[in-house]
Amino acid sequence: MKTYQPKAKDVKRNWHLIDAKDQVLGRLSTQVARLLMGKHKATYSNHMDMGDYVVIINASQVVLTGNKTKQKLYRSHSGYPGGFKEVSFEKMINEQPEKVILHAVSGMLPDNRLKSKRMVRLKVFADLNHPYEDKFKVKS
Repeated sequence: MKTYQPKAKDVKRNWHLIDAKDQVLGRLSTQVARLLMGKHKATYSNHMDMGDYVVIINASQVVLTGNKTKQKLYRSHSGYPGGFKEVSFEKMINEQPEKVILHAVSGMLPDNRLKSKRMVRLKVFADLNHPYEDKFKVKS
């Protein structure tokens, strides 16, 4: 018996719609990362990009457990003197809720050459409106 090696032309990408309303950020992120990598497929191969498209709605209504809503900070540095920035979770979720989920999912994906291609297939929206309605319609 030979080992099955999937080809790039054999990859079938599905669309998944996830509602982030009242979901815990970390648990949501692991679920999304798994779909982006394609680990839920029987033909998964770690050296290929086999994942699906994921659309997340209601990103502004995601929750954190414990006191993290008040304590969590997003830190960045521009590389220049005095370029350190800190933004609290509360401020980030009010101003850019999409960025909170993008940051969390990015941290769940492995740091390799496929990461940027996988992140492109993640679409995050703060509310219910999104332009991908036609991808989820049942075709008859």
